[in-house]
Amino acid sequence: MTATLAVAMALTACSSGGDNKAPEQAATPVAEQQGAEIVDNNGNVTYRPDTARVFYSGSVNLDKTFIVISKKNLQLSVYTDTGNGDTTLVARYPVCMSRNKGQKEGSGDMKTPESEPGDPFHIKQIQDASDWKHDFGDGRGEILSYGHWFMRLETPFSGIGIHGSTNNENKMPGRDSEGCIRMRDYDLEHLHDNYVQIGTPVIIKAEQQGDLPFEAKAKKGEGSRLM
Repeated sequence: MTATLAVAMALTACSSGGDNKAPEQAATPVAEQQGAEIVDNNGNVTYRPDTARVFYSGSVNLDKTFIVISKKNLQLSVYTDTGNGDTTLVARYPVCMSRNKGQKEGSGDMKTPESEPGDPFHIKQIQDASDWKHDFGDGRGEILSYGHWFMRLETPFSGIGIHGSTNNENKMPGRDSEGCIRMRDYDLEHLHDNYVQIGTPVIIKAEQQGDLPFEAKAKKGEGSRLM
């Protein structure tokens, strides 16, 4: 754990299935999302909430990279230490969180667990989930549901992870999962291919929690869009 991450954490206050499979590397082209920019009357540019963005074009050291997930903003952000103790915002993706709000208390409560201050979750397993299916009880039966990867998190609860949203991408960002963190399939592949490894720390914030002190101070560039 780097000093930057240790300081950052000190400042912080789904069902799954399938067999264990060795992850594969997948190359996904990055394309611009059309119609993502919103320009107000004063010429200020913002982006639609479903826009994934890359803020840092340099290479990142995976040992110094970590994830922050905001249940309030429905976003997954990637941060890294790029040297001299600087925390840099690398990328940000829209996500779909649990149907119910609040701290997860048990299996089946349709809530996403929140990490405790100074004690992030970690990615403990990355599995090929490209053929995993799930029955959402909505009449569609068992359908492909997880995208290419299931990044299983080490939490007090089983079956929690970051995965794709195959056949559910119209609910992004939103609140529809059974407790996991859903991403669009191509966003998930971009995250997998560039920023994560086994052991990557993952901070999940509560619904009422805003930016952490290090987030407010993090360096970032103008950003480019992902489709």
